[in-house]
Parts: sequence; C-alpha cells; structure tokens
Amino acid sequence: MRRGFYFTAVILTFFCLNGWAQKTSPLEGRWNLEIDYEGKKLPSWLEIRHSGHKTLVGRFVYAFGSARPVAEVKYQDKKFNFAIPPQWEPGNRDMEFSGEIQADKLKGSMTYTDGKSYSWTAQRAPELAYVKFPKWGETKSLFNGKNIDGWYADGSKNWSVKNGILTCPGSVSNLVSEQKFNNFKLHAEFRFPKGSNSGIYLRGRYEVQIIDSEGMGPSDILFGGIYGFLTPNVMASKGSGEWQTYDIILIGRRVTIIANGKPIIMDQIIPGMTGGAIDNKEAQPGPFMLQGDHGAVEFRAFDVTPILN
Repeated sequence: MRRGFYFTAVILTFFCLNGWAQKTSPLEGRWNLEIDYEGKKLPSWLEIRHSGHKTLVGRFVYAFGSARPVAEVKYQDKKFNFAIPPQWEPGNRDMEFSGEIQADKLKGSMTYTDGKSYSWTAQRAPELAYVKFPKWGETKSLFNGKNIDGWYADGSKNWSVKNGILTCPGSVSNLVSEQKFNNFKLHAEFRFPKGSNSGIYLRGRYEVQIIDSEGMGPSDILFGGIYGFLTPNVMASKGSGEWQTYDIILIGRRVTIIANGKPIIMDQIIPGMTGGAIDNKEAQPGPFMLQGDHGAVEFRAFDVTPILN
C-alpha cells in the first residue's frame, strides 16, 4: 500500500509540473478600461484567466449591461484579440477587441456593433485594502426630506421631493450625491411600483439592484444582486408598493447586504465596476448614484456612516 501510494504521488507530481501546470500569462488579471467613444471616456472592465493549461477565457463589462463571458482570448507575442456577441447594444454583429501589452498596461481598439472603431486603454484594477476593525464615524443623512440639496442630476430631467419622499417618476436623469465616500455603512429605505427597475450605485461604480422580484429565485440581476456579479443567497424582496430596506457595508471590495432584515450577501468580493458606472477609478472615493433612467422609485431615508480609518 505504501509503495502504491508513493508511485501515485510521483505520477501526480509529474503531471502537475509538466502537463497540468498553468503557465501564467502577463495578460491575466482584472483590467479597468477607458474607451474613447464619440468624445467621451466610457468605463469598461475586463478579466482574463486560464481555463485548463493553455486556453485564456474571460469576462467583460461594457459601459452598460452586465458582465458577459468571453469564450476565448487569443494571445501571442504580447498581442491579443477576442469577440463577444451583442447584449444591449444595437445591431447583430459581434463586438471585436484587439490589443497589446505595453509595460503592464493595455492598449487597443474596439469595433462596435455598428462597425465603427474606437481606441481604448487599460490599467490593472487596484487592490483595495480591507479594514478588519473599522472605526465608524458619525451617521449622516444624505436626504433632508425637503429638497435634493447635496445631490445633482447627470442630465436635464430631475427628481423631486413630494411629502418628504425623494421621488423618481422613471425615465429621468440619474441622481448623484455631491459627497464622495470610500468605506461605509448605508441604510436606505425605498419602494417601487409594480414592474419597476432601479438601483443604487456604491461609490458610483457597483450597482445594487432594486427591481420588482417578489416570488422569483435569487439572481445577480434581480433584487439585492450586485448587477451581473453577485447573487443573493435568498430572495428577500417584498411586494411592489411596500417600503423596503437595504443595510449595506462596503469595505474595500468586500460587500455585505442585509435586505428587509435578511442577510443576502455576506462579505463577498465585488470583482469590478458594473454596467452604467460613473467611472472605474476604483482607488478613489466615489459618490452614491441613484438610477433614474429606468423605472420609478422612491426613497424616504438614505443614511451613511463612513469609516474613519
């Protein structure tokens, strides 16, 4: 038995060192992209990793939409390319990307679904430190119950305050907090009509879904999910028209969400920006953004407790 066990161990070691071992590519990792699109800098995100010992695969987030799989990233001599089918983009042709590594940065071009080409650059996503024993500051209410002081709209169609409730009728501008935060606790109270769809962007980059989902199974694109990335362990949504709560802690990349008193996401890592983000400058503090360009939603409380260390 000892001799057989030793022989098996030697064989496994041989294959691990020679056949099964993965050779790390300098392309692997998470990258924050900026796409030069019609005079704008569109934030996007790319992750590349091994599948087996020779194939590179990945995930991609465009300026809108959810994370989508990249079936294969072809890489040779510091140059690479991949293609993905359209998600919410117009047209039927694939989005095609090509690029190269330049001193631990990426540079390349994108052919959009309309056939037009745009340049882009990328840098590695930063490590975000986790504070194990946070020192909490003073809780601040970002909504005063009277007006939208402390917030601004990212377009011309604004929110309003009715009877002490911050109100979005749907299909208006997103609402962005003037104050920026790094690590924090958030307590939000909100409600939405039947069939509505909205969200809260943490640091303006990571969307927590607010969407009519009562009775559905949990999903990363439904109530309480980090859009396209993290799936709640239970569906905690109440019915439309009812007041609901999120209690959220974000420290570094690690997020905890308590929805309507139920733990649904516990200390999970957010890989990168979600679609619709303001930017992907993850090393910097960011604002809260309330999604207004989808469906109607109301807030009656939005209280933030920052971490001081």
